[in-house]
Amino acid sequence: MEITEVKVFPVDEEKLKAYITIVIDNCFVVRDLKIISGNAGLFVAMPSKRRKDGVFKDIAHPLNQETRTILEKKVLDAYLAAIKGHPQDGAQVQDPAEDPEPPPDAA
Repeated sequence: MEITEVKVFPVDEEKLKAYITIVIDNCFVVRDLKIISGNAGLFVAMPSKRRKDGVFKDIAHPLNQETRTILEKKVLDAYLAAIKGHPQDGAQVQDPAEDPEPPPDAA
């Protein structure tokens, strides 16, 4: 598995810093990852959905720590490069208004 593209959608909120869309192996897209500023620094939150009981459940996530580490590093590196104005190969900074399917909370 290779993350072949990372799109960064910066957000100007206190905790939420960006929405992320990743493309895996140029053939599978995962939208609505989030960069969150937490007590221990930045972290990547997986896409989730609120269940009827009010609990949020991840709808896509890595199945092991090795894959999670690879994904988090690639996403955080792309985010940090993007906010410094130096997008990496395979990374794009986008205005949510430019994406044909922006994250639902981006507006």
